Amino acid sequence: MMKKNIYLISTILLTIFALPVFAAPENFKAVVNDVFINGILRPLVPLLVGLAVVVFVYGVLLLMLSEGGEKKEEGKQYMLWGIVGIFVMVSVWGLVAIVSNTFNLDNTARTVRIVAPGGGSGGTNPAGVAPIVD
Repeated sequence: MMKKNIYLISTILLTIFALPVFAAPENFKAVVNDVFINGILRPLVPLLVGLAVVVFVYGVLLLMLSEGGEKKEEGKQYMLWGIVGIFVMVSVWGLVAIVSNTFNLDNTARTVRIVAPGGGSGGTNPAGVAPIVD
């Protein structure tokens, strides 16, 4: 039963993270930029930094509201791990910025504009509806 759950979870995660690769990127630079940086790290890093801040604040509250003993030490541990989490996430974001600048990657997400025939901007599109990547 446990193996079945692990296979199911890994299949779902693989599908979610690998699906943007099948969007026919032009080159490796596009894969790194679109999938890894804009698809995974950009939404994930702020979420994890926020989680680390919540852990740190929880530790501060435990430390302040405890009357000593074991709860005080537990609060210190939460504070320590919150600081470690914040440091690691900010360091990862810094490394992403260094890699992005080193390889001259575009750090803006792509937008797709759909042009309908004879509508929108006043022009006509004889080939029908076609996506235009900005």
